[in-house]
Amino acid sequence: MTKITINTDCGNAPKKSFLKDFNIAFATGKAEYIIEHVSEDIVWEIYGDKSIQGKSQFSLEINAMKNWAADELILHAIITHGKEASVNGEIKMGSKTYVFCDVYRFTTASSTIIKEMHSYVIKING
Repeated sequence: MTKITINTDCGNAPKKSFLKDFNIAFATGKAEYIIEHVSEDIVWEIYGDKSIQGKSQFSLEINAMKNWAADELILHAIITHGKEASVNGEIKMGSKTYVFCDVYRFTTASSTIIKEMHSYVIKING
């Protein structure tokens, strides 16, 4: 079971609440939830690693990752404004800890469908 720590106030902000759930889905391997919330023309840039384009390539990547559930997810901040948002935090998997910042662009300001993701991930130990 993944330990979840949210150090940010999601309060009455629907987009923040969605991003909290979206990141929890990543940490717990909920591939279907993740895939259903991206556009057909999704672009996911994982800096220093790979660039993923289109929902079919994205789906392959997410399904390959779903067996790597995290031991712990810590969300430090969720920031939203219009069609853009950002989340930063930590993921712990065994003896490894990764810090991350994801920058999102949604199809519209009111949508929960992600059109672009830009991920910065740094392994800090393990």
